This record gives sequence, structure tokens and C-alpha cells, in this order.
Amino acid sequence: MDQAESLRELMREKSAGEAATPSEIVSTKMFFRRIISERVRTIAITSGKGGVGKTNITANLACTLAGMNKKTLVLDADAGLANIDVVLGLTPKYNLYHVLSGERSLSEVLVSGPCGVKILPASSGIQEMTDLSRGQKLTLLEDLDSIEEKHDFMLIDTAAGIANNVMYFNMAAREIIVVATPEPTSLTDAYALIKVLQQRYAKKRFRIVINMVSSAAEARCVYLRLSHATEHFLNVTIEYLGYILYDKRLQEAVRMQRAFVELYPRSAASLCIKKVAEKICSENPEYDENGNISFFGDKSLGNERRAKRT
Repeated sequence: MDQAESLRELMREKSAGEAATPSEIVSTKMFFRRIISERVRTIAITSGKGGVGKTNITANLACTLAGMNKKTLVLDADAGLANIDVVLGLTPKYNLYHVLSGERSLSEVLVSGPCGVKILPASSGIQEMTDLSRGQKLTLLEDLDSIEEKHDFMLIDTAAGIANNVMYFNMAAREIIVVATPEPTSLTDAYALIKVLQQRYAKKRFRIVINMVSSAAEARCVYLRLSHATEHFLNVTIEYLGYILYDKRLQEAVRMQRAFVELYPRSAASLCIKKVAEKICSENPEYDENGNISFFGDKSLGNERRAKRT
């Protein structure tokens, strides 16, 4: 509680338009880890470029995990142009805007989606939500701590690009999955996103899913191109998590506002998503020295924290 109050005081002293300092970044990370780490495995699903299918992958991966008896929460972190609820055919009465404005609690905003997935919907068409203040971010962190039901996974569907909100939610998550397609612009923007997260926020572990490919061979080729660039110029190794085959029926599922894995569970694309989900579930999360899940395992954070104490 002392840590939370100190962070609240720090937020009050700063104006919403100022950039976060390194110490504020570390404090936010440690606060997020403390309230979340014992309950949920947090994964940001992000991309450098829009239109690569990131939201569809998030929605269908959530449904697949839920179908594997994993309690899953989806946080729509594209706060200004939300789409998760649209993709899944939901019409929430309230959204993230009402939480951050203090009108509603998070529990009042959460809605149930297909397969028992819980959704925290965001707002759409509200410009001020595209760049959340530090006070609003803290409000969200505190409200996430108020969720009584325990979840196995929280998937964070970020916006595309390298804007402040995107960086914040990627910074907050323990794991980052970058979605890319074979398009050169998608790979260029994915590289740019990884570069910013590595150089400015000390993120060191990235995984990638290649979407809309015609074959496993094409996906592997795309991965190797991006991996070679990140290893050579950034000294960062990205892990190949999987690929999703292109299926024109996906657009039909979007028009019907249904999860693709529900409509076509035996399709090649659905089986690809299932493989990604199975790989994620088979992993053993890292734990810190206290036995808690380490959402922010970078040694640099621990060193900076120790330096502050001395």
C-alpha cells in the first residue's frame, strides 16, 4: 500500500502531458507486477503496422485458450479505436472510458464473450483516449487489481505502431507477441517496434506470429528475414511462435461478428491458432527469487531498483 500511495503521489505531482521518467517507468512496472503477477499470465499482442490481423488473432487465441479450460481475460488496449467487441459481436454498454473517467468500476464494464472469455472493451472515436495520462494508467492498474475472479491469461490487444499507449501496454506485459505479415511494410514496422521497445524500454524477449501466409515455408522465410535483421542490428533474438494460414473465410467470420475458430474449428487457420495456444500453454513461466511470476524479468530493472535504494 505504501508503494501504491507513493506512486499515486508521484502521478499527482506531474502534469498529464509530460513524458514519463525512467524512475516512473520502473515504478509502474513494479506496481503492475505486484498486483498481477500472482494471478495471471499477461501477454501483449502487438504490431508495428495496422491491418495485419492482430485483433483477430487476439480474439481467436482467447477463444481457443478458453476452450482449453484456461480462464482468459482480453483487455482491448486500442483505447481510441477499439475493435475486439465488434469482432466478437458484443455490444457493451460501458467501456474503458467509463472506468478511467470514474463513472463505472471495472467489474461493471467487463462483459462475457464466446467460450466464456471475459472482455474489457475500450472506447472508439474518443480522441483523448489515444494518449492516456499517467493518472489514467494508474487508475487502470488499480482497477485490474480489483477483479475478484482469477484468470490464467490476460491478453492485451494493443494498438499498432509506437505511440505512447502502445509502448505503455507492451511495457506492462511480461510477454510480447509481435504479429507480422509477409508484406515488406509490415516487416519494416515490426522491426521499428522491436527497436523502440529494446532500446528505450529494455525489452529483450520477443516472439512473433506470421499471419496471412500461404504455407509454413513462406512463414519460416518471413521469420528468418526479420530475425536476421534484429540479431544483426539490435542484438535481439526473436522467437518463432507460429504462423496463421490465409483463409478467405476469415472475412466472412468478421462480417458475421463471430470468432473464426467457432465457425470453422477444423479449418487450417484454426488449427494454426490451436498450435500457438498449445505452445503457450506448454510453457513454464519464469519465476523471480520470491517464487512469483516475473512479469518484468529484465535484470536492468532490478539493478536500477537497487541503485535507487543505495
